[in-house]
Amino acid sequence: MNIDNLIANVIRADIRADSAYVVPDASGYIKLDAMENPYALPEALRQELATRLADAVLNRYPVASYATLKQKVSAKLGIPAGYGVLLGNGSDELIQIVTTTVASQERRAVVLAPVPAFVMYARSAQFAGADFVGVPLKADFSLDLDAMLAAIAEHKPAVVFLAYPNNPTGNLFATDEVEAILRALGETGIAVLDEAYQPFARRTFMDRLGEFENLVVMRTVSKLGLAGIRLGYMTAAPKLLAEFEKVRPPYNVNVLTQVAAEFVLDHVEVLDAQAASINAERERLAVELAALPGVEVFPSAANFISLRVPDAAGVCAKLLSGKVLIKNLSKMHPSLANCIRVTVSTPEENSAFLNGLKAALASKQAAT
Repeated sequence: MNIDNLIANVIRADIRADSAYVVPDASGYIKLDAMENPYALPEALRQELATRLADAVLNRYPVASYATLKQKVSAKLGIPAGYGVLLGNGSDELIQIVTTTVASQERRAVVLAPVPAFVMYARSAQFAGADFVGVPLKADFSLDLDAMLAAIAEHKPAVVFLAYPNNPTGNLFATDEVEAILRALGETGIAVLDEAYQPFARRTFMDRLGEFENLVVMRTVSKLGLAGIRLGYMTAAPKLLAEFEKVRPPYNVNVLTQVAAEFVLDHVEVLDAQAASINAERERLAVELAALPGVEVFPSAANFISLRVPDAAGVCAKLLSGKVLIKNLSKMHPSLANCIRVTVSTPEENSAFLNGLKAALASKQAAT
């Protein structure tokens, strides 16, 4: 048997032509490429959590309703009264659930988003068998509302994803423009507000759910400080959420995640304080970056900052040699040429990044 012939005969052509999502090994590096909270839980809470995890029932499936966890998510994370939550293995799974639910077998559904945007919107659409339409942002990374409305009229998307704030640019889209998109979709499409960075933006459309029945609000606890447990949640009009629930795999949130999330949500004020510290560092870091020659800093309401430098590849290589890992955005979209993204971390790690960036910029200047 020839394995290449087997793959050609059974694997979809678009999958064969694609490449896997690769996450670089960060062992031994200052890891500033994945928008993680750099702070661990206080020691006393870690010890108590260890006891809770040790008592977790690993030989049984999770309680399928996840009732206790859902109740704590609703109570601690701002879900409006009368609205339920759907839990996922991170927001990635929730995006996949949404795209799978709308991907019609009768006709190819359209998934639409402004670009550049979170890569999983396009990938999930592809894997679900839907068409992805990306509408370029303006040069300042704000929404091109006219282009968005024209694309909605032309393509009649089943779903529009709007990251709020946007990843990888960090900015919040204007409230009235988001409202215009929701109204344009009407009864023919839904808008998913991906509020992954809400703990830092402190802005939300959660309180608008009653006004827009085609609105889905999606979040994750990853950026809040629990990236390792992989838990996302979303809410929408009860009838709409019930349709997504049909696609959710049973037992999709594991017992250890459930126990950890329930415990930490009882101490969410610790995570909120960490988010406040990160926001303060974001402001300091943005000011210091803006003072560097040849650096353009973009406004951010997230826990990262995107910036344009004279030579992104050279800067990333220089930082990598100093064991600092950041994200080179240059290949994601033409508008991101020579752009990099750095997670806002502790004062010490932020200073290490700043010193490395200054050295890289000085090397570039000396070479010219």
